[in-house]
Order: sequence, then C-alpha cells, then structure tokens
Amino acid sequence: FTLSVRGSEGLYMVNGPPSFTESTAFQRDSGKNCKAVAFSKDGSLFAWCNGEKVNVVNVTSAELLCSFDLPKAVCLQFSPKNNVLATWQAYTTAKDGTAGAPNLQLHDVKTGKCLKSFIQKKMQNWCPCWADDESICARNVNNEVHFFENNNFNTIANKLHLQKVNDFVLSPGVQPTKVAVYVPGSKGAPSFVRLYQYPNFGGPQSALANKSFFKADKVTMLWNKKATAVLVIASTEVDKTGASYYGEQTLHYIATNGESAVVQLPKNGPIYDVVWNPNSVEFCAVYGFMPAKATVFNLKCDPVFDFGTGPRNAAYYSPHGHILVLAGFGNLRGQMEVWDVKNYKLISKPVASDSTYFAWCPDGEHIVTATCAPRLRVSNGYKIWHYTGSLLHNYEVPSNEEMWQVSWQPFLDGVFPAKAVKYQVVPSELPGAEPKPAQAYRPPALRNKPVTSSKLHEDEPPQNMKPQSGSSDKPLSKTALKNQRKHEAKKAAKQEAKADANQDSVQSSASQNAPRSVVPAVTSGDPEVDKKIKNLKKKLKAIEQLKEQAAAGKQLEKNQLEKIQKETALLQELEDLELGL
Repeated sequence: FTLSVRGSEGLYMVNGPPSFTESTAFQRDSGKNCKAVAFSKDGSLFAWCNGEKVNVVNVTSAELLCSFDLPKAVCLQFSPKNNVLATWQAYTTAKDGTAGAPNLQLHDVKTGKCLKSFIQKKMQNWCPCWADDESICARNVNNEVHFFENNNFNTIANKLHLQKVNDFVLSPGVQPTKVAVYVPGSKGAPSFVRLYQYPNFGGPQSALANKSFFKADKVTMLWNKKATAVLVIASTEVDKTGASYYGEQTLHYIATNGESAVVQLPKNGPIYDVVWNPNSVEFCAVYGFMPAKATVFNLKCDPVFDFGTGPRNAAYYSPHGHILVLAGFGNLRGQMEVWDVKNYKLISKPVASDSTYFAWCPDGEHIVTATCAPRLRVSNGYKIWHYTGSLLHNYEVPSNEEMWQVSWQPFLDGVFPAKAVKYQVVPSELPGAEPKPAQAYRPPALRNKPVTSSKLHEDEPPQNMKPQSGSSDKPLSKTALKNQRKHEAKKAAKQEAKADANQDSVQSSASQNAPRSVVPAVTSGDPEVDKKIKNLKKKLKAIEQLKEQAAAGKQLEKNQLEKIQKETALLQELEDLELGL
C-alpha cells in the first residue's frame, strides 16, 4: 500500500512499510500547482488536479484512465463503487450579474462523459452523498434534500422537505439507507435531529427517532458503522456563561429504535472529539477544560472506562477497533497515548510534536503523523510509526519547500485481518523522536536555589467504570435491585444504631460539662423506655445548642424560643423516667 504526498515539491507516492521508497509505478507530477487529490474508497483509483487537468489513474498499474479539462477544480471525490467522479470549483457570476455556469460536475469514470452539472455555491458540504451501494445519491438544495436513484441525475426520485434542513448524513453500510437530518431552531423553537428510513418521509410520524434541543448553532452527526445510532455534537458559537472561548457543546445519543439521551459528561468544558469504535457498541469522548478527560461509553451512555485527565484533544480508533490513540495536537505538544481497548492497558506513549494531521494506516498497525502548511509553515514533513511507539520513517521537506497533504491509500474492510495486540516495541533503525524537555523559566533570584516542583493541577488516574460484580455481569432485574437496596438500607441502619450506642456511651463518659440531670447511660431492660430516654436527651441537647446560639447574639425563630421554654418540663420527664428504672 502507498501514501500520497502533495506539496510544493509536487505530487508523488511513497511505498508503505517496510521500504518507504518513492513508488516508481506512479509518475511524479512535479508541478507546484496541485490543488486536490482523492483516492477511491477501495484504493484502486486515484485522481488529482494539477492546475491544468483532472487526471484519474489506476493505482497499481498507474495507467491513465481518463482526464478532464477542469483547471480550476479544487475538490474531488469518487462515489463508493467508483462509477462517478464529482468535481467542484469556486462559483463565479458573470460581470453583468447573471447566473454563472454550473460549478459542480458529476463524471462517468468509465466513459469520461459528464453525467450532470449543478450550481453549488458553497464549498461546505459541496459533494453529493451516496449510499454504499450507490442505489441512492442525495444533495441539499435550498433547505430540501433531493434524492436520485441508480446514478440517474436527470430525475429527482424523492424529496425530504422540512422547514430549513441545514444538514443531513446518510447511514453507512447495506440497504435500507437511513437519513439523519438537522433543522436549526428559530424564534424560540428548539433545533432537532430526526432519523428517517429512505424513502418514508411522510411527516413527523414516519421518523424513526426525533431529538430536539436548545443551545445549537451547528451540529455534527456521526453514524456508527452498523447504522443503529447517531451521536450528535451540538454547539453554540458563544458560551453565555463566559466560561469558554469555544462556545458551549452538548453530546446527544439517538438510536434508530427511537431511544435518545443526553450523554452526561462528568467534567465541564468543551467537547474536543467524539469517535465511534468500529464495533458500533462503544464510543469515546474527549472533553472538559484542560487537562481534558477521555471516557469510553456504551450504548446505554454509561461510562465503561475513564482514562483520567491529560493533555489531549483528539481520539482515533484503529480500523479494527482494537486500539485507541488519545492525542494532543494543535496547541498541545503532540503527546499520544496508545491503549489496548480490550484490556484497557497502555501500550506506548510516543510524542509527535507540531503535528497537524494523524491517520491510521488501513493495516491497523501503522500510523502517519504530519506537519503541513498552511497550518504550520516550518518543519513540514511526515513520520510513520508503529503503534508500539517506534518511529519507522521520518521525512522532512527542505526548508524552502512546503508539504500540504498526505493520505494513505484506503482499502475495503477485511483486506487486512485483525492481529493480536503487541506490547513489545517493534525494532526501528531510527532513534526515538523524544523531544528535549523544555526547561521552565526561572527568575534570576531563584536560579541557584533547589528546584521545587509545583503542579497547576493533579492529573486524575485512569479507572475502570464497569460494575465490578464478581457473580455475573448481567444487569439486575428491578426486584433484585429493590431487594439489594433494602438489604443495604438494613445494613446501614444496623451500623448507625451501633454507632449511636457507642456515641451515647462516649457522651455520657465525657459529661462533666453536660446538664446536671444527665446521668451515665443505664439501660432499663425495657426498649420502649430506653427509646423515650434517648429522644428526651436528644431534645435537651438541641435546646442546649439553641441557648448557646442565643448567647452568641443570634436572633432565634418563634418555634425555637418555644422549644427553650419546654426545657424544665423535659428535664422533669427525664428524671421521672430514670427514677422509675
């Protein structure tokens, strides 16, 4: 498998591990004007635009399949079964203000002919979405979702018409296709996300599930691989409380069976990243003010494992879902934690500083991290790692050049079998990329004195959140839970009674400064009388406290004053009971 690299040095392919040499099959395109590249979903085709043409080649044979005269194309994408190549260029209107030419084209890859052109003004969500078998294709047009069937783009087979559909996502996997749609709230009405099964769009009753919420200026919808549930990250542009620059985020869970929930995150602050495990039954969220927390949740939205806190803002599951990488990129130092998901054990902690990009290789063994322009214009290059922490290949571009993009050649699921997780570091020719620890600034007055380490915050350690019931992991039935609670309540009551008895004996032994009439605890043998004596003592103690408060100048309530007046009567009653022993 290969890695495509695009930058000011041109566009070329690099062979993956173990050789890391430049691919001789793909002829390097040395032009400095390569705007866009795209692999097909199965990795067999590759398309790029070099500022003159859009070319499509077969990756293994490097044979040119077709090329299109589209010098201004800046976005390319193949349909899932490689039948269609979609291209987009910036929309321009004529000088006299008349509508411009259609700027979104759909081309037949086999014949090279243009199937359909549309006007698509915005670059965001420019590409139509296909179901995995290409039976349907959908695009958002003026707040409606238009559906085409079997790549026939001349007739709209179906429309999903809701007031102001802002965004939609088709479910992955086999038929029947499901659609998640987002409608932003207006005039005091909440925003909502609805799930439909194609083509049943007849009103709110036909929806599989519906979740409405306030506090949403934009949402991100994430289907799991099995298309049974969607995670919705709803975010506002501004945090009204002023706690965060990044606005406010909430995480919602919606299942196709109609269930929905708000995922309760135990730490306040932004939600940096949420990812589904490819097994579709767990997801990981990275959230909270720095140092951020990371937690794995199950489909009931209960926490399964908490990774504690650390410098991180992203999470990446391996293609087979057996390894999870938590990482801190962007304004963090590039620390990565590689975890074995099955046993929740830490495998390695490599550091890829200044990284702007991270991706798992489809083999589930290797990782690429890269520093690309325009995000960072210095030290551009890429590194290839093994997940056990060893750096296998490191390429830096010359100082006067830039790297813009790297991407692995994709493969369909099942091409690479899942392998057992290794802990032993894979040998490498290269030294580890351990960055030099930066010395903290010390003012001149402290420079010759011993270093005292002070932490701004204590990191929380990882902890397993699964219920640790030795007998069975099955959830208890309602009656079993009830009985368990009763049992626990009885136990607690017993312990309390024991503690009270001890407390009484301690109090009576230390009662020189207690009221004169309180005599050492003696039991009468009659539990009823004992109970009355205990209650009277309790009341007298409360009165004593109220008197102290009054002496300290506190204004007492009417009922509290009445209590104090009853003191003599209570003392008398207590004396009578104790004399009757």
